Amino acid sequence: MIEKVFSLSKEFHLLIVEDNSPDGTGAIVRSMLPEYEGRLFMLGRAGKQGLGTAYIAGFKWALERDYGYVFEMDCDFSHNPEDLIKLYDACAAGGADLAIGSRYIKGVNVVNWPLGRVLMSYGASMYVDFITSLPIKDTTAGFKCYTRKVLETIDLDNIRFMGYAFQIEMKYTAWKLGFKLVEVPIIFTDRTEGTSKMSSKIFKEAFFGVISLKFKKINPKKVA
Repeated sequence: MIEKVFSLSKEFHLLIVEDNSPDGTGAIVRSMLPEYEGRLFMLGRAGKQGLGTAYIAGFKWALERDYGYVFEMDCDFSHNPEDLIKLYDACAAGGADLAIGSRYIKGVNVVNWPLGRVLMSYGASMYVDFITSLPIKDTTAGFKCYTRKVLETIDLDNIRFMGYAFQIEMKYTAWKLGFKLVEVPIIFTDRTEGTSKMSSKIFKEAFFGVISLKFKKINPKKVA
């Protein structure tokens, strides 16, 4: 993934949020840091603290530096790195505040997912739309480009959900704060190695969390 991102026609910087993974990810990234000095970074954490906290830590890291656009993506090639450029263009040239790599904006563009998983994911987005009226086809998408202003405005310390509901909460919060959300069609290819982290706890958080979002008071972050 690191080599692929750095081979793209547009230059990107890459932050790996590494939660002390037992598969040796940290050691591999550390060995590559000298080769890509100034472009590749790693944020090490003590252990698994949830998807949401990992992304928020990454967002805060980026906001401490001079980045105008901040992306989030999986590192297992289920998200095609080539689409980073499409997401960037949607914000930089297309006027989006938040560009979302969408599996469902043009039909169902998913490869290697069993039918049950597709139906659950697509149904989840329909459920979110029904409860919250969030005008997004792929509400659980995890491939996104935020403009700096969005992440500066959202009170990241007030984001409550740590599992897949985190993806819904971030989109919903940005929308309620008046930002322009745009879906960019992508093709999602399921991972060929590893297993999904979906669990009944994560599912319950998403199901009941969406209802609580409907009643959550959302205000922009207060400037100290």
